[in-house]
Amino acid sequence: MSKEAFKGFVKKHPELATYVNRGEMSWQKFYEMYDMYGENSIIWDPYRTNSNPSQPSSSRDSAPKEKSSSVKDIVDLVKGMDLATVQKGIDGIQKALGLVQELTVKKAPEVKPYEPRPMYKYFED
Repeated sequence: MSKEAFKGFVKKHPELATYVNRGEMSWQKFYEMYDMYGENSIIWDPYRTNSNPSQPSSSRDSAPKEKSSSVKDIVDLVKGMDLATVQKGIDGIQKALGLVQELTVKKAPEVKPYEPRPMYKYFED
């Protein structure tokens, strides 16, 4: 299944975005489910129906209001981040880049100075 087909599926079912916005699911997980089961599977039933009673069925009408509060959502997301985990991730990336750099840098071969062989010495000696 292609990404374009998945995007079309998400456009048909915008309620999937609410699960991602709330942090219950990720787009990656939804895409993997879509790739494995297709769009007509029963696995989508909990996500297609509005099974969350706290969210009214008219939430689709409030979509423009949600777009205006996107900056607030980003600020809330940044506040909810664990900075220690982010720092560990950055450290891991730095280590990986250092390793790649170490492997890609070509070192000059060590050149040994020329030492003449003694005159009466054979190779087998």
